[in-house]
Amino acid sequence: MDVPGLRQKLTRLVVHLDERSRRLVLAAEPQALGRGGIEAVHRVSGAARSTIAYGIRELDEPPPQGSPRIRRPGAGRKRTVTKDPTLRSDLPALVDPHTRGDPESPLRWTSKCLRHLAEELRHRGHPVSYWLARELLKGAGYHLQENRKTKEGSHSADRDVQFSYINDHALAQQRAGQPVISIGTKKEVVVGDFANVGREWMPQERPERVRVHDFLIPENGKAIPYGVYDLQRNEGWVSLGIDHDTASFAVRAIQRWRQRMGGLGTPEPRP
Repeated sequence: MDVPGLRQKLTRLVVHLDERSRRLVLAAEPQALGRGGIEAVHRVSGAARSTIAYGIRELDEPPPQGSPRIRRPGAGRKRTVTKDPTLRSDLPALVDPHTRGDPESPLRWTSKCLRHLAEELRHRGHPVSYWLARELLKGAGYHLQENRKTKEGSHSADRDVQFSYINDHALAQQRAGQPVISIGTKKEVVVGDFANVGREWMPQERPERVRVHDFLIPENGKAIPYGVYDLQRNEGWVSLGIDHDTASFAVRAIQRWRQRMGGLGTPEPRP
């Protein structure tokens, strides 16, 4: 039986229905078509003949009262945690930092992202997706959290004494009119037209064009800034090295500061 327009009608309609409503719509058409209707609906919709026949029986029954369920209780697949009772305990054991276990476990040497957790669970015989691992972790009270700095470590009785000693000597040098400097280094910086964090005022739709990747440009190399700050004069000096951040580099930076800035004149003594 060929019914003109039936395929187009069902195709546009059933995508907007839930499972039970779709079944009832597919069942109403054969009743209207008569003999051969089930086969015609099966052919144009792809629905199983048994599904259409079950829908026809449902049409003859009174509608359910007071229940929003689409399926009857107990229908559908069993939940993974029901079929796999040890899954709930094995997953938290992988992320618990205090769990004892095999020191060769891959998760002790890789990040515990959801995909790694799901992969390790599959190796242990639990066929799960990373999305299910996420839901189980949330259900067990786990959340994504950053580290919190709270551990001070052991406290030495001499810790404050050494800083007081340095501070007393620095003040004595300043009162005598001698320079007191603070030195420090920053991380290595690749030289070139690379992206920097932050924004600056530019003409509209004319941003600074920079490289996509921060790969080293061999002909430019790297720069290692080393700063020397004169506390008394409130002046600074920056040396740029191109080799490695070593003790000799620090000494050389102080030496260059002394030659170029530290010897320009004796600072005024402090009262």
